[in-house]
Amino acid sequence: MRHDLVSLKIFVAVAECRNLTRAAEREHLAVSAVSKRIAELEDLLRVPLLQRHARGVGLTPAGQSLLRHARQVLNLVERMDAELGEFADGVKGHVRLHAVASALNQFLPEEIENFLSGYPGVRISLEERTGKAVVAAVTDGSADLGVVADQTPRHGLTALPYHSDRLMIATPIGHPLARRKSVRFAAALDYAFVGPHADSSIAQLIAAGAQACGKAVEQRVQASSFDTMCRLVQTRLGITMLPEGVLAPHVEAGRIAMLGLNEDWAIRRMCVVVRDPEQLSPITQTLIEHLQRAAAGRSGS
Repeated sequence: MRHDLVSLKIFVAVAECRNLTRAAEREHLAVSAVSKRIAELEDLLRVPLLQRHARGVGLTPAGQSLLRHARQVLNLVERMDAELGEFADGVKGHVRLHAVASALNQFLPEEIENFLSGYPGVRISLEERTGKAVVAAVTDGSADLGVVADQTPRHGLTALPYHSDRLMIATPIGHPLARRKSVRFAAALDYAFVGPHADSSIAQLIAAGAQACGKAVEQRVQASSFDTMCRLVQTRLGITMLPEGVLAPHVEAGRIAMLGLNEDWAIRRMCVVVRDPEQLSPITQTLIEHLQRAAAGRSGS
């Protein structure tokens, strides 16, 4: 059974417009040409794809199945054309990478810089997202790979090991907790918190940790960036919980204090997530291998 891409593209237009006339206008075709293409698809598949009614058309169960597959096929062809076009322009590949803030603030910039020094013709599109948004982007194909904390639900994606980090408590200079070297999370909850973005993995850990302690979190203020959270701690608006690598520069500059968190979950693992390892482009696979080697080298040093 052979399908042509033009017919699939026209079918997707009809399915999205729910109307043959509007689909014809979108594809700059005559309505009769669109109708003929749909009829040919139905003959080829030997099942009806559309349900005709007074206001337009709807999809049969077979049509819904074809729409899902057609979108995947057309997206793959579009990506193929884009990637091959970049080769023609002298770019030796393009990788779309989405990552959580913890990875972007601690590991990824230096590791990507090192990678690009060895592959100067590669283009990497790097975007910061919450863990949930990273998983969604990799699932729907708008990102080639993502970096999330291990506790983030991955919904069937393949997870590959990456870095580990350690969550710490940050306090203002002179805060009662600042005299300690470490603290249990239950004791930290006695003080007001500066919270992260509500959808972030750290926010989820704070909520889960508080629930496990049977205590509520007094969140005095919320910020969307780690730097802002540290500044708010510095101005005595509360304490917070962030990765050690994020807090270290602020601690070294004498702006805030940092103490250990005596909880098993304070050690977090991060992972690289992909949809299908067998379908990765060679340059994406090479980048993943580079990131994993860098992580192994850091943990072994």
